[in-house]
Amino acid sequence: MTPTSTRRRRIFAFLAVPLMTLAACGGSDSSSETTNVSDTNVTEVTYPVTVTAANGDVTLAAKPEKIVSLSPTATEMLYAIGAGDQVAAIDDMSNYPVESASKASKLSGFEPNVEAIAAYEPDLVVISNDIASIAQQLTSLNIPVWLGSAAATLDDTYTQVEQLGTLTGNTAGAQTLVAQMKSDIETALSGVEKLADVPVFWELDDTYFSITSNTFVGALLTQFGFKSIADGVEAGNDYPQLNAESIIAANPKVVFLADTKCCTQDAAKVAARPGWSAIDAVINSRVVELDDDVASRWGPRIVNLVKALADAAAKVSS
Repeated sequence: MTPTSTRRRRIFAFLAVPLMTLAACGGSDSSSETTNVSDTNVTEVTYPVTVTAANGDVTLAAKPEKIVSLSPTATEMLYAIGAGDQVAAIDDMSNYPVESASKASKLSGFEPNVEAIAAYEPDLVVISNDIASIAQQLTSLNIPVWLGSAAATLDDTYTQVEQLGTLTGNTAGAQTLVAQMKSDIETALSGVEKLADVPVFWELDDTYFSITSNTFVGALLTQFGFKSIADGVEAGNDYPQLNAESIIAANPKVVFLADTKCCTQDAAKVAARPGWSAIDAVINSRVVELDDDVASRWGPRIVNLVKALADAAAKVSS
């Protein structure tokens, strides 16, 4: 895969993520004839089970032992709840946790191949985008498909974790994960005094694509009092491309680099860009190097992103 194609896929992933708010508590819209995932006392699953996913009701007659994940976010969720041993294959963009590497394949969530997926004889396929109506195609082959679309709120993330816990028979692991995420996020938020519209630049790639406050990440920034300098740049586009001149003129107090992997950007390279040495963020060493994957997924590691934003907010306040 070329750097350009990887970059395009990352931008596509960002475009799939809508507005997000930091809801303090989680709920669940999932349902089952035998299991209620909102019941925190449930630790075992009795099959058959049914959950209501983005693609409708998904029913499993038995515990899945061959799961194919075409979603990097879902892959992280599956391993985090204890379902890693049940995963038979992961897509070419899934790269975390480390132990998932043993399930690596050439399967693609962006260019799904029904025959290649079916060859694994999966008893459950998890996806985050229904590209080429892959859900319907697989369902027609009697292969259950769970669609976990990009989260709009943290509650959506919690619900997806709970649903995967129910489908895979790992409700206890799912409940533990959700509880820990909520606790960690609450701690990160409470530890920093909210700022007042501090201008920041969020860099998606080295051609200066960015995000507005109306996005998943933008709402996270807003919770700390950050305000994206991309707001209002292009009407109707929450992922506009800025230019160096406008970024320098906006003088952001923090620059967040969500392109350290795809585009090998870091604080030193930002400081060396023509004219950028005069930006407040560079002068005060507030160029934050993020993990691209953590910054673009809505799974368990969203906690890491919240903590990174909290650290940046603390530096601005100090």
